[in-house]
Amino acid sequence: MLLADEFDGMVSSVGSAVLGKTDVVRLALVAMLSQGHVLLEDVPGTGKTTLARAIAASVDGTWRRIQFTPDLLPSDVTGVTVFNQATREFEFHPGPVFANVVVADEINRASPKTQSALLEVMEESTVTVDGSAYAVPSPFLVVATQNPVEMSGTYRLPEAQLDRFLMRLSLGYADTASELAIIRGDRLTAPGDLKPTCDAERMAWMREAAGRVHVHDAIYEYVLRVAHATRTDPALSVGLSTRSTVAMAHVMRMLALTSGRPHVEPEDVKLLAQPVWAHRLVLSPEASVGGRTGADVLAEILRETPAPSPRDSGAPAGH
Repeated sequence: MLLADEFDGMVSSVGSAVLGKTDVVRLALVAMLSQGHVLLEDVPGTGKTTLARAIAASVDGTWRRIQFTPDLLPSDVTGVTVFNQATREFEFHPGPVFANVVVADEINRASPKTQSALLEVMEESTVTVDGSAYAVPSPFLVVATQNPVEMSGTYRLPEAQLDRFLMRLSLGYADTASELAIIRGDRLTAPGDLKPTCDAERMAWMREAAGRVHVHDAIYEYVLRVAHATRTDPALSVGLSTRSTVAMAHVMRMLALTSGRPHVEPEDVKLLAQPVWAHRLVLSPEASVGGRTGADVLAEILRETPAPSPRDSGAPAGH
């Protein structure tokens, strides 16, 4: 399928800047094409910012990087209204959030007030300043990074903000061969040297095409069974919301499309469950004290929830 080949080319391009992480690159690009936001969570030095910049460079549009720090103000993100002495009128000076791709580096180092400045724009693609609403460019994507290990001087992202991210991804350490190539400088392309591989028009076309991907009712029912199981599991105080199931419906179609398939399979849901759902779960106090994570609980639920067979959930007749 031509579209799948085109997507593989995008993966190869971004992968030339982030060696040995093809699976993560594929998921990040699927999220981007689904017009969702991505949270890259990992220890320092694993390539989070490099991947974020590479994704930004893959889009034929504008991108900005915001270094989040404790003294960053909401107006430093959204922009500010300034009085123009010459015209005797107030003018809006847009902040760095007015770009197609916004790289929010170390987002958890900013105060909750500054973090909340992203809430409206990530959901509505608009920014309200002094009572006036301003639309950001389309497409609009936030690629945020955070270090979950060193918590000194950081502010935990609230559940409402985590829920705005379509996926949470982790790069992990590079394998031996890739790390050796990185040390040598072999086959490594700087993100700034990447050529755009997709534009706004193409992304809109791919979203439209993904909407035509067939999803059997058995797949929808499987998604709902998993979601309902999270809402009644005693290890979780907050399960998956309807926003979470709708997000899965969108992204599983895009994954099937970019894999060259006209229909969604049960394995698509299983592959996407952790990156799309795990960060939206809130543990009960008992489970948290016991050292469990949302990913652990979700993995158990997936093991215990029967998935439809490929025969009962595949392509419709005639495909």
